[in-house]
This record gives sequence, structure tokens and C-alpha cells, in this order.
Amino acid sequence: MTLNVAVVQFAPAEDKAENLAEIERMLRRAADLGVRLAVLPEYAVFTAPAMDDRFVDSAEPLDGPTVSRLRALTTELGLSVIAGVNETAEGGRIHNTLVGIQDGEIKAVYRKVHLYDAFGYKESDRVLAADPETPVLLDVDGFKVGMQTCYDLRFPEVSRVLVDAGADIIALPAEWVPGPLKEYHWNTLVRARAIENTVYVLAADQSAPTGAGNSAVVDPMGIAIATVGEAPGLGTAVVERDRIEHVRKVNPALSLRRYRVAPAGA
Repeated sequence: MTLNVAVVQFAPAEDKAENLAEIERMLRRAADLGVRLAVLPEYAVFTAPAMDDRFVDSAEPLDGPTVSRLRALTTELGLSVIAGVNETAEGGRIHNTLVGIQDGEIKAVYRKVHLYDAFGYKESDRVLAADPETPVLLDVDGFKVGMQTCYDLRFPEVSRVLVDAGADIIALPAEWVPGPLKEYHWNTLVRARAIENTVYVLAADQSAPTGAGNSAVVDPMGIAIATVGEAPGLGTAVVERDRIEHVRKVNPALSLRRYRVAPAGA
């Protein structure tokens, strides 16, 4: 069993119409290449240089026009899409939300649990952190896909919970803010999450100036089988069920572990 996948890297800005046009262009290209699952970056439909009211003012509910456009594209192009959006929330704030869309319908939703209050950034100024919940996985051609967002990558328990729920693939949309050693952290942690969980990781970052780029598809042994450098682009690869099964025989870390992950306070 195989699945053609893509990570989509570009630099969304403050014009949602322009962002959607670029997303459509990239998704059409992916569909032409036979891709069945495309992962877009965090905040794919709107990004500003600072976390301020612009994110709130541009936010939409999940039944708004932006997600509706993405839903229509999945129907037209016959592919599944995971995208980061700024979703309307209460109290003048937003949710940093991932939507898994398939056949014109929202099949999975994940709202970011760990907010990026680090390296001089304060995401919690405008974003509500979601409470940990039982993951909802997206089923794409027999592969189970779990979702997490950007800063979640620094918390290995997030990925482990997805794998415990049955994920074969972890989709990781990000706006990995550039800075000292940030590319090193990104590349190291993406590979670590793949290796320790023996899953594929589809890491889709924004490109400069808002992201560090380096989007990649990493296999269960930590090998990058598709990469995108610093510029906008599309990284495509084939995910293989046999590869997951082989790696889990060679490295049965999941079956040998003696600890389980539970939310704080559980």
C-alpha cells in the first residue's frame, strides 16, 4: 500500500485572496503530480509579522468562505488537504486551528495545544490554547494521519499520543520563526519525532520571511525522502506501508516501551 504525499511551502502574508490563489496554484500542481494528501503550513491563509489584532480581525469560523474554498478544491482536485487557519474564538481571540479536509468535508480538526511563547514571541497574546483531547485522525487511502502544529514539535508527548491513537503519518504544519539555531532545531526535532515513533512526518513550514523553510517528508528511519530548501516549493514523496512495517520490526520501540503518555493532571 502506498500514498503520494506533498508538503507545500510558501510565505502567506496579509492578503487572504492572494494566499488562497497561491494555495490553489500549489494544490493544482500537486494534483497533476498524482498527490493524494497535501499538507499546507500553519496560518496558511493569513500571516502577519507580529501576533496582534490583525490575526483576530482576519479570522473566520470554519464554515466561513476561506475554508469553504479549500473544501471545494479538495472536491475538484480529488485530494485531501491539511491546512492551518486562524479560527474565530471568543473574547477577541482566535484558535490556531488545523483542518483536515477530504471530499469537500472537514473530517478532522486540531486546535493548537502548546502556544509559542518563546524566543521573544507571544502567541498567547491573541490565541487561546486548546485543552488536550483524544486525537481525530484523517484516513487517506488506508493511512491514518494525525495532526499537530509547529511549537507542538518541541513536546514529544504530542506525537506519541497521535501514534497511540493509530497514526501512521504525522502532519506538521508550521510557521517556524527564523532565528539563531532555529533551522537546526527544526531539522533535528522533525527527524527525532519520526525515528522515535517509527512513523512518517510531513513537515510543512512557511518560507522566508515568516518561516525558516526546510519543509520535508521524513520516513520512519529519519531519512528525508523529500525536502524543500529556503524558497517556496512543493516536496513530493511516496509513503509506503511496507516501510513502516519493516522499520517497526527492526526497531520495535513502540512495543518495548514501558511508559504511557497522559495529559497533565490526569
